[in-house]
Amino acid sequence: MNNKDFTTTFSVDKTALEVFNAINNVRGWWSGEVSGDTTTLGDEFTYNVPNVHFSKQKITELVPGKSVVWLVVDAELTFVKDKDEWIGTDITFDIAKAGDKTEVRFTHVGLVPAYECYSKCSNAWGTLVNGNLRKLIETGKNQPSPWD
Repeated sequence: MNNKDFTTTFSVDKTALEVFNAINNVRGWWSGEVSGDTTTLGDEFTYNVPNVHFSKQKITELVPGKSVVWLVVDAELTFVKDKDEWIGTDITFDIAKAGDKTEVRFTHVGLVPAYECYSKCSNAWGTLVNGNLRKLIETGKNQPSPWD
């Protein structure tokens, strides 16, 4: 049985600091309603898609050009039985030089195949991270919701 956390990786032709800044521009790539500050250690912000998903993240690590970590302190997923599956999980972004590119490794620590939301959540993360975040990094332009 696969108990690994959900992870996805991509590389871009941008600097590590440009990648770091784009990740922290949560409204620029994470579709839905984002409230609160997303750029300073200790900040808390919420993400909401009415009647589908609510989560509150606390920024627990910010190392410019290296890493970003959000702790999910509250959540309610309406499409699964255990509505608070995300609470206590970490959403991590590791940034590293990979040859002449910058690599982004996204991991939702605690989002594992045993969770009911794994399939839907990992698909959504794939779309947001490999789609919206990557496009934001590459173009510098905020991305619309992939579900619009």
